[in-house]
Amino acid sequence: MLHIWGRLSSINVRKVVWAAQETGVHFTRTDAGLTFGVVKTFDYLRLNPNAQVPTLQDGELVLWESNVIVRYLCARYAPALYPQELAARFDTERWMDWQQTSLNPAGSQAFIQWFRTAPEQRDQSVITKSVATMTPLLILLDQHLSQRAYMGGDSFGMADIPVACDVHRWFGLPQTRPELPNLERWYAQILARPATRGVLDLPLA
Repeated sequence: MLHIWGRLSSINVRKVVWAAQETGVHFTRTDAGLTFGVVKTFDYLRLNPNAQVPTLQDGELVLWESNVIVRYLCARYAPALYPQELAARFDTERWMDWQQTSLNPAGSQAFIQWFRTAPEQRDQSVITKSVATMTPLLILLDQHLSQRAYMGGDSFGMADIPVACDVHRWFGLPQTRPELPNLERWYAQILARPATRGVLDLPLA
């Protein structure tokens, strides 16, 4: 039995749920984190000593770190999404790591200000800095997608999942952004995928 621990308001949980839905494998999920609690309990800490979400249980295997879980789900249950050729695989891996190390940190501060901070406490300078950091990364993505349909080439693959979750969050912020025709074309293709239902059609929170 495949089980996911984590609340859907988490971008990292959304990645994992979407990946699981892409594979078609049956899974269950338990809300955990923030107001749902759970993550500080003894039983949960035995699964994930970081007290964070998501955590995946697949039989006796327990995994944490969202992009690792996405890789695992694709490799085991949807190998068409997991490049078999070595160069293609590591090109895909590179973009997944870039999402974690560059894209997510750049955009998270503006998201926190807009959605996790009371209006009277909101710091516009933090939002401005986040926009300034995020914009060149979005332009980089737009340029990358001008040469290919998806992050890894002509077909949808595992790298599209984490990157799209960050783009979804950024596009949902109440602020202007530059014209990004290739990124917007790609994102429209992503939203048309049935497996994004219940993930990318949810409001930000």
